[in-house]
Amino acid sequence: MGTLKATVIYLVLLQACRTAAQDQDGLWTSATATYTNETDDSIITEGACGYGDLHKNSYYKYSAGLSSVLFNRGSSCGGCFEVRCVDHILWCLQGSPSVILTATDFCPPNYGLPADYGGWCNYPRAHFEMSKAAFAEIANRKGDIVPIQYRRVKCEKEGGMRFTLTGSSYFYQVLITNVGSDGEVIAVKIKGSRTGWIPMGRNWGQNWHCNINLAGQPLSFEVRISSGRTVTSYSVAPSNWRFGQTFEGKQF
Repeated sequence: MGTLKATVIYLVLLQACRTAAQDQDGLWTSATATYTNETDDSIITEGACGYGDLHKNSYYKYSAGLSSVLFNRGSSCGGCFEVRCVDHILWCLQGSPSVILTATDFCPPNYGLPADYGGWCNYPRAHFEMSKAAFAEIANRKGDIVPIQYRRVKCEKEGGMRFTLTGSSYFYQVLITNVGSDGEVIAVKIKGSRTGWIPMGRNWGQNWHCNINLAGQPLSFEVRISSGRTVTSYSVAPSNWRFGQTFEGKQF
């Protein structure tokens, strides 16, 4: 009987471990959060992910700068996090309401200040720099810095992925925004009507580039996200596309 009981306990624990591994993005993890003091209560300046005006690119006030341990050299750009204030009766709002944030910027370390007094984004701290408006939905603004919990969630976006083209005759760059599901783009390919699929390199943030002349050709894009899923948007840009234009493709 003892052996049977031990076996049952082992199987239960094994299943629990497998479930946790499969659902690791849904687990709450401790961190801290502060807010920026923008004049319109949101973060609108271009950040390390390259999204530019966050109002124009649909991220609005629900965006955040991440400390280096979360930012992961830009690979977390576009990822979505659910955040809630916890364990502070004075600063946290009653019921610990949560908000969904998109990673749009990097919160740089300040090693001239201690990690617990000003150096909030120093490695290895997990820290979110939020807009004032989003911060006010989970905590009292007088709190300045508050303890939070966060977890990875799927990104819910309206419409398709957006591809903004910039560059010059032999340098093509595309900024990819409004990405659903994982939100984190890890690989991109581009195809003209007279070419095969051409891998693009990450330039910075979610700007991807290649060195080839694709003028006068309809452009297709293949986008892979961190879960390994791939979506192909054929002939997103017509043959008469121009630099500076944005085109909408399929969505995950």
